[in-house]
Amino acid sequence: MSAHQSHGRTAASIAELGALTRSLAERYETIFSTFRAEAQARADEAATLVDAALGVIELLSAVGLAYGEHFPNQRSIDCAAGCAACCHLAVATPPGVAAMIASYITAHFTDEERGALMARLRDAAAIVEAADDPARLRLRCPLLGPDERCGVYPVRPISCRAFTSPSRALCRRLVFEVTDETGISQHPALFRFHQDATTALQRTARNRGQPAAQEMLAPALIRALEA
Repeated sequence: MSAHQSHGRTAASIAELGALTRSLAERYETIFSTFRAEAQARADEAATLVDAALGVIELLSAVGLAYGEHFPNQRSIDCAAGCAACCHLAVATPPGVAAMIASYITAHFTDEERGALMARLRDAAAIVEAADDPARLRLRCPLLGPDERCGVYPVRPISCRAFTSPSRALCRRLVFEVTDETGISQHPALFRFHQDATTALQRTARNRGQPAAQEMLAPALIRALEA
């Protein structure tokens, strides 16, 4: 084989693989467009915004499991039960989510537990409402138990589900220490799914003539529990 022929075959292989890569990239993007359509359909078909939130979160869970199972060479996620650094960050909830959590609390908490939770929620809401920038607060979540685990984990907010840190140590430094570090990178694909889920619930609320903006968790949950 001449050098000319070898170079020609190499160039042809590169061209072939490049075309395949472009095709796969386009197919990869259809994952997200398909998810957006399916999440929106579930939200729109639900009888209530609570049902919409439950349906969209169920879909999110299934998609996250499928992605983790079938895609190779994924970035590691260091999140684990009992690591509650992110539970001190501000949490906003899209339509339906606070009411969904309130329904879970009503069904699973005792009267004493609900009373103690309401007191913690009121304290947190007062701090949130007095803050110039609530998104920058470092405040223990009222739903966090003494064991450092979420008390409503099966129905936790979408933004909590989207948190996929590669380093628990980095989370603790950013939340509890003074540091020059500025952020925590999230799993890009999973974060996109959660953003699209939030958008679907907001669009459904807007289409039904209901408030569509996200709300801070503590005040939103107080209103839902008192409704």
